[in-house]
Amino acid sequence: MRDLLKLPKAHLHVHLESTIRWDTLREIGSANGVDVPDGEGPLGGFGAFFAQNELVRACLRRPDDFRRMAYEFCEDEAAQGTRYAEASFTAAAHGERLGDLDMPLTAVREGLDAGHAAFGIEVRLLLDHSRRRPVERAWRTLDLAKRHDGVVAVGLAGDETFPGDPFTAVFEAARDAGLHVVHHAGEAAGAASIRQALDTGRTERLGHGIRVLDDPDLVAEVRERRIPLEVCPSSNVALGFAPSLAEHPLPRLRDAGLVVTINTDIPALIGTPLATEYARVRDTFGYDDTALATLARAGVDASFAPTPTKKRLHQEITTWLTPTQ
Repeated sequence: MRDLLKLPKAHLHVHLESTIRWDTLREIGSANGVDVPDGEGPLGGFGAFFAQNELVRACLRRPDDFRRMAYEFCEDEAAQGTRYAEASFTAAAHGERLGDLDMPLTAVREGLDAGHAAFGIEVRLLLDHSRRRPVERAWRTLDLAKRHDGVVAVGLAGDETFPGDPFTAVFEAARDAGLHVVHHAGEAAGAASIRQALDTGRTERLGHGIRVLDDPDLVAEVRERRIPLEVCPSSNVALGFAPSLAEHPLPRLRDAGLVVTINTDIPALIGTPLATEYARVRDTFGYDDTALATLARAGVDASFAPTPTKKRLHQEITTWLTPTQ
């Protein structure tokens, strides 16, 4: 059984605001006049998740707050064996809240650049937009993505019961501008949300996507088109979308021939960083090192990383699997 901290990994579904260390949150909260509890409590469902998000947003105010969050993300991910990540960030929402649309994204990029220099991890950004928020903000998100280096994709997040069709023109424009598109779908809502994300949403991956199994015809299409799923098992359980890890549909998704990648979604809120997520998958489903390497390779292939980065990561995974003398 090989060390999963040393397995080279790509991390494709992780919300930057949900990676912030609790001690860091307390420090920047204190500096900004926000009361943060002394201890990190367990996440108790979707309502608690939204409450935690509100707390994080209230604490993030200054450029240094965003830089620190991004830099520490790089440090923590590198320690997990992550070599490449595509982190989601709600840049326009922060910018509007703080009265400076560009500041949060500029500061995050500075933190990621410093983290790359210090820890060698390569991080690009996906700017997400809540389905509950106005289309006008989605256009501002796209404008930010087009103007800032290091942004590779845009997409919808948030409550999947809100329709994605009002944003169709935004994501058509994003594709025309050379950006990738990735939507959350098929987590809280069923197959219809995946159908919308694929058809009018033009998504290239499915953020979560576990409800694809509700529709055999959709399974066949997603399998044929090789649309990757960004599966986040521990998050699905914590938020109530799977009754337990043992009952999570991950094995059925793989058995159906779908492209499955392993991710954390909200690691700081559930206490499950990426190597731990791989370990939980291994221990729950009995996957051996070869199966875990296959999952890691799927993440590399599904990423929007440059070809040289993908080649290097595949070689590193091969080295991890090679028996030592």
